[in-house]
Amino acid sequence: MHQPRTLLDNFFLVIKGLCMGAANKVPGVSGGIVAFVGGFYEEFIYSLQKVNAKAFKLLINGRFKSFYQYTNGQFLILLILGMLISYFSISRVLDYFLEQKELFVWAAFFGMILGSIYYISKDFDKWNKRTVTAGIIGLIIGISISFLSPAKENDNLFFIFFCGIISVSGMTLPGLSGSFILILLGNYVLLLVDSVNALYDTFSELFSGDFSFIENPKRIETLKILGIFTLGSATGLVTFSHLLSYVLKHYKASATAVILGFITGSLGVVWPWKRTMYKMDAVGNILLDSNGDKIIANYERYLPQIGNPETWWAIFFMILGILLLLVLDWYGKNRKEKKQVRTTR
Repeated sequence: MHQPRTLLDNFFLVIKGLCMGAANKVPGVSGGIVAFVGGFYEEFIYSLQKVNAKAFKLLINGRFKSFYQYTNGQFLILLILGMLISYFSISRVLDYFLEQKELFVWAAFFGMILGSIYYISKDFDKWNKRTVTAGIIGLIIGISISFLSPAKENDNLFFIFFCGIISVSGMTLPGLSGSFILILLGNYVLLLVDSVNALYDTFSELFSGDFSFIENPKRIETLKILGIFTLGSATGLVTFSHLLSYVLKHYKASATAVILGFITGSLGVVWPWKRTMYKMDAVGNILLDSNGDKIIANYERYLPQIGNPETWWAIFFMILGILLLLVLDWYGKNRKEKKQVRTTR
């Protein structure tokens, strides 16, 4: 049984969902890190694991209360609510800042990942031959992924479903960025920008009583793609959660070491000082996808210039990112101490 949550706990759970949603949108950042640092990673995985045959049997038999309790419904609903709100609010703000102040956004997330490495490693005292090996494997995989080149955009529905399964790994595996995986698969713009914007525009039109989108074949096709992607994501969430709950139960120390290595290796993806390189044709023209967006080839990383004022602003945002993680750490400790006081009374 899960301990009953206070109103403040529920509010913070929605905020954590907001943070997970925002983190999943940024290439190189993993929503799973938010869950790990926020102290609800294991509950998240075990709750998703409860979405199984028994849960569907309860649902079909009309035992909704039992289904809600069995799947830890309150926790999942509040968390997913936060993520959904994020996709239509924070993630759109992030799109703007990634376009206007890209360096500062990357710097803030780089600091947050540095802070999360400290957060996860500070209490980890299970280092031995096996966990060191696991950590090195995670590090090598993390570094390798950050230097892969992206593929071309592909709107085949079977591939879109596969993208959904793979991209959701960022929510379940700390350090593995689902959005960066989508860049590598060539479908980041299609699935996390165009599709989300199409859904946002559709809801805006519906609320104003405008149903003209029904006669817009491109909008309908984009919404269909988003539906298939969402179905793939839901499938991936449930599938990964069963696998991860088994791993966490039997190999927790090794899994934590792999996660630490993976997160450290993924720092290369969010290195703030980088230029976006676009794919070009034989005569040097930038190639565009079917929606007219530039196709990303990779990132060219460079060292910061000390004399540049923007460098110091970037370092400020990096420190801000680290401080945010330290505040989360403090909040987690404070909450744990209050719970212990309540249970001893």
